[in-house]
Amino acid sequence: MPRYVILEHDWPVPHWDLLLEAGGVLRAWRVLAEPVIGMVLPAESNFDHRLLYLDYEGPVSGGRGNVSRWDAGTFDWVEDGPEQVAVELRGERLVGLIQLDLRRSDHTVGQ
Repeated sequence: MPRYVILEHDWPVPHWDLLLEAGGVLRAWRVLAEPVIGMVLPAESNFDHRLLYLDYEGPVSGGRGNVSRWDAGTFDWVEDGPEQVAVELRGERLVGLIQLDLRRSDHTVGQ
């Protein structure tokens, strides 16, 4: 089973990073709304992260704040498209379907 982690990230504005294991990397999205099962969450694609972030908490290189683990567990892909990503989570906090809407741009996370 592939693993996931949701990290609270305090830089440049508070948000959550959803990281999903895919092969030898973690695919990543920035989410400004607190993840909730059954909600469609606006999200931005982010660069792939190293697998070490599955278990990492602490400072981020380059002075980009700190991350702390908010949730973690295993998941199954439901949809993996250019406009929407959906996964079934089995985590410590979240159990069920979470959907990311990549078309919505009503939020901004600093560059």
